[in-house]
Amino acid sequence: MKRKVAIIGGGQTVHASRRHDVNQGEMVNEAVRAALADARMTMDDIDAVLLGNMEFFEGCHLTDCWLADATGAYGKPGLKITTGGTVGATTIVAGAHHIASGLFDRVLCIGFEKQEEGDSSAILSGVAHPLYGRSLAGAAVGYFAMMGASYMQAFGAREEHSAMVAVKARQNARKNPYAHLKLDITIQDVFDSKMLAYPIRLLDMCPTSNGACAMILADEKTALERCEKPVWIRATETAHNEQFELNWRDVTNTGPIFSRVCAEKLYRKLGVENPATFFDVFEVYEPATWAELVWYEDLGLCKRGEGFRMIEEGQTEINGPIPVNPSGGVLSTNCIGASAMLRIWEAALQIRGDAGEHQVPKDVNWALTTAYGGTNWTVMTALSKKWED
Repeated sequence: MKRKVAIIGGGQTVHASRRHDVNQGEMVNEAVRAALADARMTMDDIDAVLLGNMEFFEGCHLTDCWLADATGAYGKPGLKITTGGTVGATTIVAGAHHIASGLFDRVLCIGFEKQEEGDSSAILSGVAHPLYGRSLAGAAVGYFAMMGASYMQAFGAREEHSAMVAVKARQNARKNPYAHLKLDITIQDVFDSKMLAYPIRLLDMCPTSNGACAMILADEKTALERCEKPVWIRATETAHNEQFELNWRDVTNTGPIFSRVCAEKLYRKLGVENPATFFDVFEVYEPATWAELVWYEDLGLCKRGEGFRMIEEGQTEINGPIPVNPSGGVLSTNCIGASAMLRIWEAALQIRGDAGEHQVPKDVNWALTTAYGGTNWTVMTALSKKWED
């Protein structure tokens, strides 16, 4: 990058299935005010505002325009970004590039979704090709059902392993005051939940959440002058390929390789040889339990077919050697337009040591975040406590 970029502030709303107490603008404004307060800034200090949202889910077009007052964007340059489930991370990447290029010094990035005002499932049902992907239609459950069935057949994992992921996520969320599903559940509770498409049960899937996240990015000069604990954006990477049924029916060869490609390219940028020891915490975008197990392998945290061993041995617990999603992850909170941004903000809180009850019990110097979109768009971001050339 031409200039160094840091996260100098952020904030999020409380997330819930219903936010009847606020309209879209008021909900977004909650996150904006929290971010400004955290950075000890006002809107006068902000050069540009970038807004990320999947507007089709609410059925409201041009949200960047009609929310200009709520976001503080009135009279300022900015962009509206929509890239599916990855939109929150894409917005951060866009903000970082605007600063690194020298165009702006301080950028406010916002991600939100208020799904109670639309029908996300109806929109998602149109993602798949009507002929070649007809068995995938009906939102994302079909994708992950094929992934889970393939994973069990190929590597000998059992349904108990996906249930362990569900329990870990919701128990972590109970420590996060902003999370949506704060559920005190057991493996048996997961088994007792409704079967959606074998082997995916209701508690194997993410919820439909309402909420917002806002983050303030700045150049090196601003970060060092105005922030006590800046978190540096060290590298980003994006990979994208269209999905077809075979991509999900065989996780051994033709399975979702987009995250593997993305991780390999990012690791080359940083010179990472062993990500399991290089990074201190991971915040991954896991819409379903089986996806988290596959993501472990795609990220190089273990060998192919051994992801279920990691959850079985407790390696990815908050107090484990490779903490994954101490915040509760997408399995606990999925306000789509903000979900990927929350991964970055939660990782930044871990580096700052400000995560509260869900802070991992070790010094966090490096963090890796991932974002996932319905058409296999993948965005990864590496953060660090210090900038070391």
